Amino acid sequence: MFNLNKLGVNMTPSNHTNTATATAAAIQNAWLYLTVQQFNQKHPAFPVGTLRHQIFNEETNGLKKSGAIVRNGRRVLINEPKYFAWLESQNGGAGCQ
Repeated sequence: MFNLNKLGVNMTPSNHTNTATATAAAIQNAWLYLTVQQFNQKHPAFPVGTLRHQIFNEETNGLKKSGAIVRNGRRVLINEPKYFAWLESQNGGAGCQ
């Protein structure tokens, strides 16, 4: 069993809350990959056909260069934050404010 105090981790109740908050922030900042179907379910404003068209033309529309599309075997995954960054760059960086 690990002694967290020896490792310099203070597990007092207030620090425990800070650790949970830091963990939640790290999860939000982590890469989030979604399949085309999952992306469509989460963001219904983006039809599956539109996403597939963008992925098919990724060489010419800059989507590949953005790093928003990752392939794992035959599966195509969309990196959500990078996709939205690419989308905003297509409109000259004019996003919702």
